[in-house]
Amino acid sequence: MADTHRIRFEPVDIEMEVTEDDKILDAAFRQGIHLMHGCREGQCSACKSYILEGELQMERYSTFACNDAEVAEGYVLLCRAHAYSDCTIELLNFDPDELLGGIPIQTLSARIAAIEPVTRDIVSLRLKTEAPLEFKPGQYVDITIPGTDDHRSFSMATTQSTPDELEFLIKKYPGGRFSALLDGELAVGHELALTGPYGSSTLKDGHVLPVVCVAGGAGMAPILSILRHLRETGSTRPVRFYYGARTAADLFYLDAIKELGADLTGFEFIACLSESMEGSDGIEAEQGNVTDIVERRESQLPKCEVYLCGPPPMVDAALGLLEASNVPHDQVFYDKFTSPATE
Repeated sequence: MADTHRIRFEPVDIEMEVTEDDKILDAAFRQGIHLMHGCREGQCSACKSYILEGELQMERYSTFACNDAEVAEGYVLLCRAHAYSDCTIELLNFDPDELLGGIPIQTLSARIAAIEPVTRDIVSLRLKTEAPLEFKPGQYVDITIPGTDDHRSFSMATTQSTPDELEFLIKKYPGGRFSALLDGELAVGHELALTGPYGSSTLKDGHVLPVVCVAGGAGMAPILSILRHLRETGSTRPVRFYYGARTAADLFYLDAIKELGADLTGFEFIACLSESMEGSDGIEAEQGNVTDIVERRESQLPKCEVYLCGPPPMVDAALGLLEASNVPHDQVFYDKFTSPATE
């Protein structure tokens, strides 16, 4: 049986127990402690913290999330870290309201209600769950790959208005362990297991700053959830949505976005096409990388709340822009959609 150690988090004065087999972030979730996190795969740095005392070792992680110099200095990714002694850890990012009051993690079964392609490489997966799933706009769940103990993480595009009817937008990868199943192996009526919700890139109710959303690829899903929630709650916050795609053929749900925008204050949707403008007639679109277009159009970013969702290169470029624009860190929320080769 694995040894158990005591973990103390500063500066929040919270303690918990963890076995040597447990990753610290997972152990925290089970004990109702909701630490900041993103991908939970050692690739995004959202859970990066600092070791004040004790012995920790990390499983495989990306050096882009925590480089060798940082590790040598004492930084650690809690989603990859195992404790081998009692430890004191300084949390570099935390939400006081979420730490002990986050939504409990649930495990549910669900049946597939629909599988529909929306572009050449993105599929809409709709599920009907056995019980309502409580979650916040911008969060995600783990879906277990049938016949394995492995999972893939996908964000909800829906809201709490349909807590037992969930939609996910999934990018297909050649040979993908889950996404390839959507080409015929999985079908309407098949059962899937879900665990969640996870994710700290959630819409903060009660805030009043204008909202700027930046997404690419399947990052459309959590942004749709955020936009739908803003409409359902009658929010008067101005909203602008920048979506990065290669060509007009990679755009989707334009009618749904237009319908949502009609009920939102000062809403603008800008399609950012990096390769070609062909076929974009009738669409508000600009040619270029999404972050370059945001930089050109948004002169008041420090006075906005910014939500980023999409592939790591896009999110990293956007974070660099926000840093250079002096946007306060507590006004930036992001989710990197990692894409392992075994997706």
